[in-house]
Amino acid sequence: MSWLSYTKALNRALTDAMAEDSSVVVLGEDIGAGLAGPTLGLQKRFGTGRVVDTPLSEQGFTGMAVGAALAGLRPVVEFQIPALLFLVFEQLTNQAHKFSLMTGGQASVPLTCLVPGSGSRDGWAGQHSDHPYSLFAHMGVKTVVPATPTDAYGLLRSAIADPDPVVVFAPAAALAVRDDVTAPLPAVPLGSARTHREGSDVTVVAVGHLVHEALAVAEELAAEGISVEVLDPRTLYPFDWEALGASLERTGRLVVVDDSNRSCGIGGEVLATAAEQFRLVAPPRRVTRPDGTVLPFARDLDRALQPGRDQLRHAVRTVAKH
Repeated sequence: MSWLSYTKALNRALTDAMAEDSSVVVLGEDIGAGLAGPTLGLQKRFGTGRVVDTPLSEQGFTGMAVGAALAGLRPVVEFQIPALLFLVFEQLTNQAHKFSLMTGGQASVPLTCLVPGSGSRDGWAGQHSDHPYSLFAHMGVKTVVPATPTDAYGLLRSAIADPDPVVVFAPAAALAVRDDVTAPLPAVPLGSARTHREGSDVTVVAVGHLVHEALAVAEELAAEGISVEVLDPRTLYPFDWEALGASLERTGRLVVVDDSNRSCGIGGEVLATAAEQFRLVAPPRRVTRPDGTVLPFARDLDRALQPGRDQLRHAVRTVAKH
């Protein structure tokens, strides 16, 4: 038995992928020193030719990574903060994502973007605290948000092996989570959801670190006689609609909790698809950040704008009454 932290799981995934496949390379700012954690020790083991410290020029090294992927490598680009993805959004969604589609599969871009600290961290304020995963899901880019260390390992391994660009968001609030690991870790297929807790009254779809909040709320509400099923999509695109449909067949009630802005978010998409395609016996609810949220520097204000247990508890109780 050994305990594996979320950050160590990402590091192990990168180490194993690089050891098994010499085409895997890593690029990013401060990755030689392993400043963010996932790349710690990689440069010493694999050398500066495969673990490349880049200048502060996200558009420059992202363009280089796209070219390297087209040339046969499997680059992993680390972005220290999620807002940096805004700078390279065109390169990822309009170029890398579309090469294989526009060439009839003749070109392949096996590029992985890793964000080891998406969302809020204490005092990181407005330009460092977003969860922009819905933007990539909207564009059809493969997008994953692991909640646990074992899923972080397994999904990152699958992302690196995938022939298409994949963006991996590692929520800052999940980085301290630890798993009890007793066996070799498997890869986790992209597009496969995970049921963390079975229930019969309400399905809670929780994204990223909010899986752990949902599990805590489910445990509390069990004492009130409300049986909550907690479903972790793990991959936001492609989404595992079959797993959601199977869960709603059991419960007929739906709450989504998602720590990103309300308008045009993944929470709204899950509710809309559930209403169109599945059996619901009560109006669904979503718990998110408010519309257009920009998180402030002040910690209490930061936390007040994020979805929490009180909001989720209220939403589940409301849906369960119908």
